[in-house]
Amino acid sequence: MLVPLSAIVLAISFVLIAVRQIGNIKLQIWQIILGGAIVVLATGQISLGAAASYVNPTVIVFLVGIFILGEALTRSGYIQYLACRLFRHFRSVDSLVLAVLFSMGFASMFMLNDTVAIIGTPIVMLFAIKEGINPKLMLLSLAFAITIGSVASPIGNPQNILIASSGFVNSPFITFFSNLLIPTLINLLVAYLILRLFFKREFHNKPLVHGYVGIKDRELARLCRFSLALLGISILSYIVIEIFGFIRGLSFAYIAIIPALPILLFSKKRVSIVKQIDWSTVVFFISLFVLVGSVWQSGFFQYVMNALHLDVNYVSTVLIVNVVGSQFISNVPMVLLYLKLLAYTHVTTATDMALAAGSTIAGNMFILGAASNVIIVQMAERRYGSSLSFLDFAKVGVVVTVLNVLVYWAFLSI
Repeated sequence: MLVPLSAIVLAISFVLIAVRQIGNIKLQIWQIILGGAIVVLATGQISLGAAASYVNPTVIVFLVGIFILGEALTRSGYIQYLACRLFRHFRSVDSLVLAVLFSMGFASMFMLNDTVAIIGTPIVMLFAIKEGINPKLMLLSLAFAITIGSVASPIGNPQNILIASSGFVNSPFITFFSNLLIPTLINLLVAYLILRLFFKREFHNKPLVHGYVGIKDRELARLCRFSLALLGISILSYIVIEIFGFIRGLSFAYIAIIPALPILLFSKKRVSIVKQIDWSTVVFFISLFVLVGSVWQSGFFQYVMNALHLDVNYVSTVLIVNVVGSQFISNVPMVLLYLKLLAYTHVTTATDMALAAGSTIAGNMFILGAASNVIIVQMAERRYGSSLSFLDFAKVGVVVTVLNVLVYWAFLSI
């Protein structure tokens, strides 16, 4: 089979993402993927109607809702205030790194990993600067925390939302938590041990002295407090609905939209908040749906998988294919393609959970493995002048990823 234009465009897009520079022009990730989507539409690789059908509205609406909450939390200063109150009890680098790993990991289970990347980067950089801790240690702690933590929840990251809303998973919250929570907690501890190994000199006995960070906008902070309460209520309500089966097929979008309502309805800064949310990421995902849909229509991905003679339902296959494949085409498009393969097979719970674990944990290997990594690195460079190179990330991330995969494989193969 000849390689179709859509597959070539997808490959070129991810090469450009890795390079990010053409002459004097520095490209943004969303611009590259949008350009790819425009090319496949313009060349007739996919029709406009078919392209629209591949866009998952649940993911898009969820992203917008949670980004509104994230922007309000950051702008009000409420999230920084909460972080300082939480972390002030941890007086050593040891305990601080553990606190970052488990608190940010827990947060990413319910607030989407990209959002936690946006609100978490200023927090960890604050401690790095004030306490004189190596910024690379803090940035890696945050990146690993939100990638690993997001594995255990159906709303932890965009690919999990896709899996949970695919129709293959019954009672998503219960299924994800019961199968993935324990190995996820173990993997957060594994990440801590690896960080301690690579950053031995940073784990000194000198006590840390934390400063105080106040709230910037009290009125907006009050609304954020109410929104966070609504977020908790929405998630708990969804779990109760799952247990008792009151409503079937309830969209995850409600979990993000309901908490955003107090900000949209009552904040005087609602317009500027909506304007300032990460619209480029929303455009990125819409364009990605179109580009990957075009590749699927071409039949190229199916041809490659058939040529390899792989059992797409086997846990080891799912983990390895998604970890490796995500390094080349990123985790969301990998999941989009893999879900379409599974539509023609008998899907087990272990398969779904392996797909969630493999595609997500792939983000710990290289910077480009997850959008949240890119957000962290770009924010650290732009706002604080702290760099985290591809090699800095990879030399720790490869070890973490291999061990993480082994842990998930051990639990899902039982």
